Amino acid sequence: MKTTPLFLGLAVAVSLSAGNWPQFRGPQASGVDTNAPVPTRWDVEKGENIRWRAPLPGLAHASPIIWDDRVYVTTSARPGKADLKVGLYGDIASANDQEPHEWRLLALDKATGKIVWDKLGHEATPRVKRHLKSSHCSSTPATDGRHIVAIFGSEGLFCFDMQGQLVWKNDLGPMDSGYFRVPTAQWGFASSPVIHDGKVVVLCDVQTNSFLAAFDLAEGKELWRTSRKDVPTWGSPTLAKAGEQTRIIVNGWHHSGGYDFANGQEIWKLDGDGDIPVPTPVVANGLAYLTSAHGRSHPMRAIRLEAKGDITPSDIGATNASIAWAHARQGNYMQTPIVVGDHLYGCQDNGVLTCFDAKTGAISYSERLGSGSEGFTASPVSDGRHVFFASEVGNVYVVPADGKFSVVATNKLGETCMASPAVSAGTLFFRTREYLTAVGK
Repeated sequence: MKTTPLFLGLAVAVSLSAGNWPQFRGPQASGVDTNAPVPTRWDVEKGENIRWRAPLPGLAHASPIIWDDRVYVTTSARPGKADLKVGLYGDIASANDQEPHEWRLLALDKATGKIVWDKLGHEATPRVKRHLKSSHCSSTPATDGRHIVAIFGSEGLFCFDMQGQLVWKNDLGPMDSGYFRVPTAQWGFASSPVIHDGKVVVLCDVQTNSFLAAFDLAEGKELWRTSRKDVPTWGSPTLAKAGEQTRIIVNGWHHSGGYDFANGQEIWKLDGDGDIPVPTPVVANGLAYLTSAHGRSHPMRAIRLEAKGDITPSDIGATNASIAWAHARQGNYMQTPIVVGDHLYGCQDNGVLTCFDAKTGAISYSERLGSGSEGFTASPVSDGRHVFFASEVGNVYVVPADGKFSVVATNKLGETCMASPAVSAGTLFFRTREYLTAVGK
């Protein structure tokens, strides 16, 4: 199949203007679509500002993606209802559901929520267990408008056409992600693929044989593979331009880094983040924002895109020529931060929201969303006017994107919400436990 090269800046502009949301958190994982305002208040039970609500099979935390007039979602389904335990707790045990599952790809009409097609992508018994809060389908698919690429956990990397027909697949090996201190604790894979310039980039940080790799989008041929040595991570790669070079930026504990998109060669390396890295790097203002918050270190950092070499500072909160600003104890555990205008918003898993000046790191406020009893896993999104934070129990807190703290509204989805929403042309798309809900006027 012929593919169309996408240069990063152009890709972002085209995707946003068209209302496309082609990967995890949209273009460059930004989480922002400023095309139209999203309603700040809605009522699922009364149908107020609810465009449609469509039931989905199975259990999955993969986010919806959008291209033109279709919404695409992946899921993993088995007979009966899978166990899911949300909330703030420290249990490292795995779920016991090692039985045949169906990994499916669905296309829904963006305007009505009608399922256009529902295709079986793969059927097998999961090769690796999941955490009770996780799913066997937590990686968000990606599309370029010609192909849809999905990672079905340990089952492999799958490429479909826009009608859901399988084009190719690659076995990536067992994606054994879990607690590095207790290797038998399997938690499930979650890093999502990224499509750029006719290539698919995947980050596979697992217990053994970790790597970053690129595959040809049309045929699935592996183009390069770079080995990595770090603990399991759950964040996705982010692409950014540094001068004329396109770089892949990844999060980690001992090995956050920047890599050459053309050949996978390492360009810079950073040691010393939280020891269970989950958030995806976010790019804005010539900076890459990296954070993680588990173990002894909880940093929030802004890395210059032109960084080179080993940029590890002498102290966790220190800066240098490559680190524009840093806070040693203001990082996020589960959520990917978001930059809206001049502000960077980072929300901890207990709901403490911190607003930074995106260029200087100065803190405008640090306030709590909710009562402190609910967890926050889904990453926020924005229409450029407000930022939307969904808690695990389905409460969506709406905060102005002006650097001043207030909660404009709290809306209930009526179900648990672990997947990061999509936003397109004034409509929010929330994937909850059993539904996909479109919120818009």
